[in-house]
Amino acid sequence: MAVTDKGEGALPNPIDLPLSRKYLIFGVLAFGQFMALLDIQIVAASLNDVQAGLSAGPDEISWVQTAYLMAELVMIPFSAFLAQAMSTRWLFAASAGLFTVSSIACGMAWNIESMIAFRALQGFVGGAMVPSVFAVGFTIFEGKQRALIPAILGMVSVLAPTMGPTVGGVITNTIGWRWIFFINVVPGLAVTILTILLVRVDRADVRMFGRIDWSHLVAMAVALAGLQYVLEEGPRKDWFSDPQIILAAWLSFVGLCLFIERSLFSINPIVRISPFRNRTFGFACLFNLVIGFGIYASTYLVPVFLGRVRGYNSLEIGTTVFVVGAGQLVSTMIAAWASNNVDRRIVIAIGLLGFSFSLWLTSHLGSNWGFDQLLVPQLMRGLFVMLCIVPSVSMALSAFEGPELRSASGLFNLMRNLGGAIGIATVNTWLGDATRTQMLRFGEAMAASGQGAREAMAAMTARFAAITPDPDLANRLAQSTMVRIVARESLTIGFDEVFRIMAWMFLAALVIVPFCRALPGPAPVNPADVH
Repeated sequence: MAVTDKGEGALPNPIDLPLSRKYLIFGVLAFGQFMALLDIQIVAASLNDVQAGLSAGPDEISWVQTAYLMAELVMIPFSAFLAQAMSTRWLFAASAGLFTVSSIACGMAWNIESMIAFRALQGFVGGAMVPSVFAVGFTIFEGKQRALIPAILGMVSVLAPTMGPTVGGVITNTIGWRWIFFINVVPGLAVTILTILLVRVDRADVRMFGRIDWSHLVAMAVALAGLQYVLEEGPRKDWFSDPQIILAAWLSFVGLCLFIERSLFSINPIVRISPFRNRTFGFACLFNLVIGFGIYASTYLVPVFLGRVRGYNSLEIGTTVFVVGAGQLVSTMIAAWASNNVDRRIVIAIGLLGFSFSLWLTSHLGSNWGFDQLLVPQLMRGLFVMLCIVPSVSMALSAFEGPELRSASGLFNLMRNLGGAIGIATVNTWLGDATRTQMLRFGEAMAASGQGAREAMAAMTARFAAITPDPDLANRLAQSTMVRIVARESLTIGFDEVFRIMAWMFLAALVIVPFCRALPGPAPVNPADVH
């Protein structure tokens, strides 16, 4: 049965499109998704430059990343509703076009407040591109071609945020930090135009806009935004000792309760949670939450280590962390083959073990570690994370079709980004606590050693005395140097402890694997049934 898209004529069944046209459509949408995910972490290696350029404070600059992620979290589950109301074609085109405009606004930001506002807008409009590609890929392909979708989109989902610091670092070092946003203009326009010209896979139902459950939408936004605020500000404000954190947490909880009630009982819910009735989908989402934690937290921690401990600039950070992406590229096809020829539970188990081992290797960080020492752990992390991602995508989405496929895609992608938000906030807390604890231990050890500590200070003072004739200045220089060394080593050990905890967390996730089961994929989707 043919369908129409806003009266523009009959549309063929997407399954019947020429294979070359399918690949072209999928390639355009996947590239749009790549842009949206890349921009989550593209500022990671350039935050110092952005902070200096906007005269921002250290507590404000982190919101350049947080505002984007917070807004994207709200849009990802909402996009399933919008795709039904607008059609995938016009939703994706609007998303890419507005993403381009907001990128220009970010590049022209004049202070930190305007940057945060524009980044929130960029994340919100760009978030619609993330889950739409999954739904379209599983709709237009079948057979062997469909089997490649989890591998391709799994690679995009992981490679984009991993490459973000590298791309941002290179651009910032060569042409300036504002170009990490301006670089989106040409590809963003291309995606917008090509989407309008090529993508006709479903029809719009504009009547849905008249039936929006606004209370459901507001509840979802309050729940997710409140949670993100708690996660971002909690480590700095000592969590629930701060009244603003308590208020945000309470609003988030109330919003969550209303969101669940509306999802279950609303006549026209914004987000359908019915996919969670599928046990395998639920476990796949749990895996995606854990994987998102590991991917985003490790992608965040390594640049922070290189900047704060090693003093690397944005280019040096970018060129050090790019090897994770190289490992992901190599393992993509291996993961695709394995997830379609081997029990997916075995593939995920191997991926979790390998990812855990890579984090354990990283937990032996030294304050002198650089590219050479981080090469093997980062390559392993890139290689094994794809063995987690690809089979989990297949497990999550293969059993759905039509509108429920869109809902499942939105929820599945939400879990990954939510895991990332929780991960970054959690490792920040762990890192701060571990560093403070280690500094206290160093202080106790130096006090206990007594004579040894005094001899070390005397030797350091003597070296500075050879440079300056002022004995008081030499003593002060020796003391400040000792403080910096203790702080650096305490921070390094703090990183080690955080990576060690993460390694154990991924190892513990193996407990879930036996409870999963792979389901056969659905019959090809008839677009006439997509409303």
